[in-house]
Amino acid sequence: MDFKIVWTLRSREDLREIAAFIAKDNPAALKLGDLIFDRVDSLEKFPELGRVVPERNQPNIREIVVKNYRIVYRVHQKEKFLEILRVWHGARGEPEI
Repeated sequence: MDFKIVWTLRSREDLREIAAFIAKDNPAALKLGDLIFDRVDSLEKFPELGRVVPERNQPNIREIVVKNYRIVYRVHQKEKFLEILRVWHGARGEPEI
């Protein structure tokens, strides 16, 4: 059974901020958004595809990296859903969760 993907309000705000920032100078914002959504969609079938977030060291808090962005998510095994917590630029250091 596929996992359901739930985007938190904060992760959706992150995406909007990233798109607005990139779109100022570069029309590639849409391509980056598509790439992020494609990678996140792959988590439906493979929820543990990402690595454990090193700063957290909790097996259910994982991340995938797309370009320079860390997509941080929490795996809810029993309930069969993933919670996308943040979309965080790697240069910003540890993701605030």
